[in-house]
Amino acid sequence: MWRRIPAMDRWVLTKMGTRDPKIIRYLPLLGRSANYNRLWWGISALLAVTGDKRARRAGLRGIIAAVVASFAANILAKQAVRRPRPPIDLTPIHRRLRRFPQTTSFPSGHSASAAAFAAGVAIEFPVLAAPIGVIAAGVAASRVVTGVHYPSDVVAGSALGVGAGVLTLWWWPRTTPGPAMVENVPGPALADGEGLVVIVNSAAGSAGEDLCEVLERRLPKAELIEHPGDADLADVLAAAARRCRVLGVAGGDGSINVAARIAVEHDVPLLAIPAGTLNHFAKDLGVGNADEAIDALQAGETVRVDLGRVDGQVFVNTCSTGLYTDMVRYREKWERRLGKWPAVLVGLVHVTRRAKPQELMIDGRPRRVWMVFAGNGRYEPTGFAPSSRPQLDDGLLDVRIVDAERPLARSRIVWALLTGTLPWCGPYEGGTATEVKISAPDGLLHVTVDGEFTEVNPQMTITKEPRALAVYRPRRG
Repeated sequence: MWRRIPAMDRWVLTKMGTRDPKIIRYLPLLGRSANYNRLWWGISALLAVTGDKRARRAGLRGIIAAVVASFAANILAKQAVRRPRPPIDLTPIHRRLRRFPQTTSFPSGHSASAAAFAAGVAIEFPVLAAPIGVIAAGVAASRVVTGVHYPSDVVAGSALGVGAGVLTLWWWPRTTPGPAMVENVPGPALADGEGLVVIVNSAAGSAGEDLCEVLERRLPKAELIEHPGDADLADVLAAAARRCRVLGVAGGDGSINVAARIAVEHDVPLLAIPAGTLNHFAKDLGVGNADEAIDALQAGETVRVDLGRVDGQVFVNTCSTGLYTDMVRYREKWERRLGKWPAVLVGLVHVTRRAKPQELMIDGRPRRVWMVFAGNGRYEPTGFAPSSRPQLDDGLLDVRIVDAERPLARSRIVWALLTGTLPWCGPYEGGTATEVKISAPDGLLHVTVDGEFTEVNPQMTITKEPRALAVYRPRRG
């Protein structure tokens, strides 16, 4: 079979030389636009300026895949195979390129980049698969039409490109589309907000006058309290919970954490309005902004979600100790001077250089670890950077441990992070549980609960409270 490929290549090129449909006249122009990946950079830029997060991720994944495919095809494969270009006399003069490529022929770099970009975009944003795929196919076809590649070069390049697109999943797993699964149940429907008390954390990342205007316009009978985010937030929420039918909070994960505990203690449903910097809980819940939260409140649509608990505290997202906790402490120390994200970057460098492993007892077993992570529900992806949950009421803790006892543990972890192989790295452990007991023999135990640093009992137990919190979210599907 392989011996027949050269003959088939020449036969296709010969047949194409005798036929010249109108569409073929435009393919060389399309192919030239993809030189040096200019076409794909342009499309990626257009996706970036749309403002749609999935579109931006799709463009970025596509460009990463195209760069990987271009390197693999042009630098590695071409140098290894060194197949000559097709004879120029097989292609009509009007279809030839002005500058005939001087590099070798197999595989087609243009086809590899085109297929990689299309695959990367389709993985992240399937609705764009067809239009981007048609453009990519046109670029690949142009390489045969202009006579600079054999058909088998294009097929091989396209296959390599698809592989490069899939390869991006190795170190950048796809974001789970849509909110987490959890069944909607009836809750109090407050059409005008009567019976609702909302505490707006004015220190949160995106809270402000616009949010207050939306709340006042859509919920005119709601009681609105602006709070500067000081240490007495829990007292303000508790006072509100004693006189309301529904407790509302507008802020980030830290504010929602406090409000969730108060809501459960007073047996009232929670209206969680995302107004922080990251809003992980609201993202998994499926509440993207204040209007969506208000829609759910007015329709009476609630869900019951799990809570994690660390002794007397609760967490809606994660609880961890070790490297991440040290980084949060460092961030809190410097963020007022540097800003939050510069402080995070500086803290990451500092912690990586100077961190020391912890001596802990985990479920009765002495361990030396870099980090212990517990998620309120199973997180995806598996690995060091969990980003979303497929379900909010699974009754499980997502437990991940980075062991420090293995030889060269820190170096192996760093290498695994760079290569996307952490789930298969020896020092890394991942699984699920319903309870984890952790104690610190030296009497010191610091944890980060929903991104906030705190001290806890040196003998702590992390547990789950299944379906403990009633919270509003719009009905899905």
